[in-house]
Amino acid sequence: MTLHPIVERASHGELPVWAVASEDRRRHMERVADLLGTWAAALGLDEDARGRWLAVGYLHDALRDAPVEELRARVPPTLAALPGRILHGPAAAERLRVEGVADGELLLTVAYHTLGHPALGTLGRALYAADFLEPGRDLLNDWRAGLRDRMPGALEAVVREVLGARIAHLVDRRSAMRSETVGFWNALSERT
Repeated sequence: MTLHPIVERASHGELPVWAVASEDRRRHMERVADLLGTWAAALGLDEDARGRWLAVGYLHDALRDAPVEELRARVPPTLAALPGRILHGPAAAERLRVEGVADGELLLTVAYHTLGHPALGTLGRALYAADFLEPGRDLLNDWRAGLRDRMPGALEAVVREVLGARIAHLVDRRSAMRSETVGFWNALSERT
């Protein structure tokens, strides 16, 4: 598989010219990409596959710091009602699609890295975990370090644990859950 030039450059840490990400956000993206690169190597993935894993580490938050109004205007109508804090994934995926990236798995992964989605494959599940587990986050550090240590060998179990914690947080806050998140949980539960 030949990587699209944007994906190829992102695999080397170069963001698209349209990215809107602060220095702190870029450091987060680098840590996520480092985790994904390490996991891809441990899984013995070929060079192109490792490049895709590294690229999503950088591309998932490429529009994280863009104004919400701009993001809402860039997403498909079916996602325009999403809360502002999670519009960046679908907006980045749509921008990548418009730029000619035709890698459906990569686009789905970027679009749903915050919500989860029942159709996420190994790449999407790995990003979902890496985004939560990257070592720069200061939250439940011992638990998260333990989960990182189990990766990538226990990917399914770790993703299920991360998603379960996120769902519990939503329940504790009495927040609504998106159907994509519920579907992701159901898809993971069916694999046990």
